[in-house]
Amino acid sequence: MKTMTIFQRVALSAISMMLVNGAQAAVSATEAEQLKSTLTPLGAERAGNADGSIPAWKGGYTTPIPGFQNGGRRGDPFNSDKPLYTITSKNLDQYADKLTDGAKAMLAKYPDTYRIDVYPTRRTAAAPQWVYDNTLKNATRASIAETANGAVPQGAYGGIPFPIPKNGVEVLWNHLLRWQGVAYKYEQQGVLGTANGKNVLTVAAQGNIEFPYYNPNGSLEKFDGDYWMIRMLNDGPPVRAGEGIVARFNVSGDGQTWVYLTGQRRVRKLPNDCCDMPTQATAGVMSTDDLKIFTGKNARFDWKLVGKKEMIIPYNSNKILQPKKVADVLGEHHVNPDVMRWELHRVWVVEATLKQGQRHQAPRSLYYFDEDTWNGVLADRWDAKGQLWKTMWMSQIVMPDVPATMGITFGFNDLISGTSYTNDLLNETDRQFEVVPSFSSNVFTPDGLVGEAVR
Repeated sequence: MKTMTIFQRVALSAISMMLVNGAQAAVSATEAEQLKSTLTPLGAERAGNADGSIPAWKGGYTTPIPGFQNGGRRGDPFNSDKPLYTITSKNLDQYADKLTDGAKAMLAKYPDTYRIDVYPTRRTAAAPQWVYDNTLKNATRASIAETANGAVPQGAYGGIPFPIPKNGVEVLWNHLLRWQGVAYKYEQQGVLGTANGKNVLTVAAQGNIEFPYYNPNGSLEKFDGDYWMIRMLNDGPPVRAGEGIVARFNVSGDGQTWVYLTGQRRVRKLPNDCCDMPTQATAGVMSTDDLKIFTGKNARFDWKLVGKKEMIIPYNSNKILQPKKVADVLGEHHVNPDVMRWELHRVWVVEATLKQGQRHQAPRSLYYFDEDTWNGVLADRWDAKGQLWKTMWMSQIVMPDVPATMGITFGFNDLISGTSYTNDLLNETDRQFEVVPSFSSNVFTPDGLVGEAVR
């Protein structure tokens, strides 16, 4: 047998490491060149669809909204648009192939009050050039490794990690690491909708958010894995005033969450901030992986890429920010259709099914990710009996000052119990996502939390 050369030994070692770690290779440089031609810089199809109902992407929307000042209320740049058509329980069959199971169930469950107004499609997604540049780099250097915490990305920073995805977990990570700017301050409310149609305030909080993965002064070499950090300090309702939470989400899956409870007068680290555990940020109404369509670890599920499809989804919904009262946004059982804007867009469809030996309240889910922004916009979850249980949504807001089209207000409807929850309601505040520089290093720490919380 011939002795291997040093180059052969190195190559064999690299292959062995990939097999041990379950790493999946990035795309070739030739394939990545599509991001400069047939694909947008973030990986969507540049061209419109065959009948023109989805236009071509021409750089996104970066025109300042008239009258907007950073830190103030955000207007609706498309307030003069009129719906092309409206979908109700009476004509839903005509559009069934472009609606999620959850949307069809909502139309059937609330035939007298729920409707979907469909507006002209506007492809507003945009990002700074340095995000586009990093996305191009990620295409050829980022990969997925299998770990005890699930499939995690490596070799990605400052852009979409997998702009030309090959499987469902890559699409999921594109959502988790989507472009949302660098840092914000905001004030928000969360409201529980009861089965008998009452809306109950559960959270009124001041929030700080930072995305270290998109620190323009950072680099792949300096990145420690924390991609999303959030601190919430509760002002109300009175029973919850003074509470606080700090969470740090890490690409490794080893995130950390701390809570401050006024009754205990101390900060406690949560032992499990994963999956179907109730989250303190919503008073326990939503689970961790319900947040923003999906947040947290992916280890309990197999992620199948179903494909790409044209679907009617919430988009460019600055309308939802315009009312100054939450009561004008929420109806008895669902969001007021008057404040929602839906459009036809292409989405990536991913199915999550529970792995053998794992447990979760929702063993199966379908997720819909916008191709232009990678925002998760809709999802449906089935319970252990196979019943369609939750239908989830997230409204996308045009923020040309960032520039970005971001998912802001989000929520779900429980199709079995009739309850609902809506979070990140920004209506009763004059601070609707204020763009700020990166926060000091102690803000997203237990000490930073206890220093701000009310004792």
